[in-house]
Amino acid sequence: MNKFLGEVLKNVCKQLNDYPYTTIEYEMLKESTYPYTNITRINQEKERILLHLEAIKADCNALAMDVQRTLKLKDVAEEDDLSSFLAHDDEETEEEE
Repeated sequence: MNKFLGEVLKNVCKQLNDYPYTTIEYEMLKESTYPYTNITRINQEKERILLHLEAIKADCNALAMDVQRTLKLKDVAEEDDLSSFLAHDDEETEEEE
């Protein structure tokens, strides 16, 4: 735990050293410690973005199936392509989990 806290302190100090001033103001310290003090909010934002991307992926799959059903350009070959696409997409989703 102490090594982790030492690394956090080292990173904060490096960021504070980038300022051209000899004294540190509260806003500078607040900006330097932001990634560590707001980790919960950052993780919530990450989860929100991932859920939104999953919804977009589901919409794309639904649109692909609608296009497949309504605009048949090629008979059997195109259906096989869509099936393999959806199967490949499902495999990627399982690997991510």
